[in-house]
Amino acid sequence: MWRKDRWTVLAVVATLGLGVLASYALNWGDQASGIDPSDRDRLALGRQVYDDHCAACHGAGLEGQPDWRQRRSDGRLPAPPHDETGHTWHHPDAQLFALTKYGPAAIAGGNYQSDMPAYEGVLSDDEIWAVLSHIKSRWPAAIQARHDQINEAAK
Repeated sequence: MWRKDRWTVLAVVATLGLGVLASYALNWGDQASGIDPSDRDRLALGRQVYDDHCAACHGAGLEGQPDWRQRRSDGRLPAPPHDETGHTWHHPDAQLFALTKYGPAAIAGGNYQSDMPAYEGVLSDDEIWAVLSHIKSRWPAAIQARHDQINEAAK
């Protein structure tokens, strides 16, 4: 029973932390940039940055690592896919930005362990938005439309 309750508490804490960081990103981050899957220059930059910093774990085709929903023996989760089969598109832009910039450990808090680093100080805000734009540009039109609805609901 405690194990199940512990994961529930961790999920709630992670969600609250994500909300706080997303609020920070909305209020002080470079929100004017945002995700734009139609900006060719941004997509070119995003593809290059993704290839250099993300593809080694998340896959060249955004496919993620095998068994990404199952914790490994070290307790960490494999890198999830960023294509339409993953959960990336379920989150509004500000949350995706915060997760990328500050990393999942900062969002979850406590002693949460993740292989995903924070990219603050490594990538500029524009580079983060470009990567997210590249990722979104690879989703089918129906998934992009659903993501747009999620963004609207988050406002």
